[in-house]
Order: sequence, then structure tokens, then C-alpha cells
Amino acid sequence: METVASLRETAVTLVEVGPRDGLQNEASQVSTADKVAFINALSDAGCPVIEVSAFVNPARVPQMADATEVFAAITRRPGTRYTALVPNLRGLERAAAAGVNEVAIFAAASESFSRANINQSIDESMTTYAAVCTRAREMGLRVRGYLSTAFGCPFEGDVSADVVATLTERLLAMGVFEVAVSDTIGVAHPGQVSQVLDVLERRVPLSSLALHFHDTRGTALANVLTALLRGATTFDASAGGLGGCPFAPGASGNLATEDLLYMLNGMGVTTNVDLDRVSAASALIAAHLDHALPSRYLAARRSAR
Repeated sequence: METVASLRETAVTLVEVGPRDGLQNEASQVSTADKVAFINALSDAGCPVIEVSAFVNPARVPQMADATEVFAAITRRPGTRYTALVPNLRGLERAAAAGVNEVAIFAAASESFSRANINQSIDESMTTYAAVCTRAREMGLRVRGYLSTAFGCPFEGDVSADVVATLTERLLAMGVFEVAVSDTIGVAHPGQVSQVLDVLERRVPLSSLALHFHDTRGTALANVLTALLRGATTFDASAGGLGGCPFAPGASGNLATEDLLYMLNGMGVTTNVDLDRVSAASALIAAHLDHALPSRYLAARRSAR
């Protein structure tokens, strides 16, 4: 295991999920133009991966109804990957037509959440996603996988680490290049993160994993540090701490990109993402919401003025 001192100059990849995972659960309807300005500001901050939108049923997730228009209007920065969530082959075809070159699928580690989120059992979803991966490969598109409720389910409680590992293996076997092991409801703590990684590392390469933490209970940064010390180098975060999941009660509180950058910068970890510019992007979108952003770093900046 690494030490904090040994993390200096470690290269970490941040996956910015604010425009999709962050905005999908907002009560305020954010205009296409404002989304585009937000994404362009995140590009200017140097974010290497930005999850722009989702090609899903607009009746279920109305904030993502303008996915095609958003992709058509953003300014694509060389070196940044612009991705979208797709639930099925129809969503994949829409994404490809919009010029998306990397997509993400979203499985769950618990049956109840799978049915609530996508109205399919886990096995049914895996069949759907295998077809998506096959078609995406034919199109030359990379596929990322999310594995929701990997640390706990809002309906079933505890989730077995062995189940998480088995489903991760299945996703990788169907052609997913990376699995974001996700704490959908913010229940994970450092002890559990270590336990889950113990099981995962015995069965899949750590390099094929990302970690997606929510800060619902204030443990997200501690969880990131625990995973970093284990050798993980890819983490999801959301500008300003935007977001949650519309199908997971109480799942507010994505890890704020600013909070994560502040910690990583302090440890000398390399991200190539500009903290001040991400903060400016968050301020830009905050002006169009009906609440303050939960990022602790942003709150500290406001109080210091």
C-alpha cells in the first residue's frame, strides 16, 4: 500500500459528471444554452473527461431531453473526451448520430435498484448491455460501465462485494473498458472501500476500475484517499457537488470536483485540471439553480470574501 507522501506526482484522471449526473436530478429546468456554457467552461478548466448528457427517455429524465442539441453546440477541446449515458441500442444510435465517441451504460448491483432505475432485472440489463457493447464496437465507440449500488442499496441495504466483483467481471467481459464502482447513496466508508477493493483486486485489474463516491454522509474524500492509497487512479466528481439519482431516495451529494481537486492539489497529485476555472464553471451553473451548491470548497471561498 502507498503512503500519502508517496502519492506526490501520481497522475489521477478526473471524470467530470456534473452536466449529466449533476443536472439530471435538478428541479430547475436548465436551458440548453446554459448547459453548453457550463460544459465549455469545464473544458476550459482542462477536464479530461466530461459526461455531457444522457440519451434516455425524456419522460423519465426530462433534464436530459436536449442531449442532441447540447452535443451539437458544445466546443470540443482537443484532449477531452465528451461522453454520454445510453440505456439501450436506441440510445446508442441517437448518441452516435449526435457525434458522441464514447458512451456509458449503467448496471446495478442490486435487483431492486435495477428495476427501479431501468425497469429490468440485472440479468435482463446485462443482455441489453452486451448488445450495446457489440454494436458500439462495430461503430468504433468505447463503452464505460457504471455499477450502481456497489456499496449499498436504498431498497435492500447491504450489497455483497462478491456480487460486485462478479458483475464487474461480466461488464469487462462484454467489452467495457472501465467500470465505475459507484456508491449511489453515499453509504461507503474507508473500511468498506478497502474490503470491496480487496475482493475486486483478486478478480479484475485495478486499472480497469474507477470509483464514484457520493458525499451524503461526509465520507467521500476519505474514501478517495483510501482508494488512492490502494492504487486507484480514476475518480468521478461533479462540479459544485451537483446531483444525485432520481431513482435513489436520499442520494444527494455527489463528490464535489472542487473539494476533490483541493485535496489532490494539496498532496501534489497531478490532475491537470484548474481548480479556479472549475469553481468559475460551478458559479456559472449555480446562477440557474434554485439552491446553493454543496461544495465545501466553494462555501469556504464565499465566506472568505
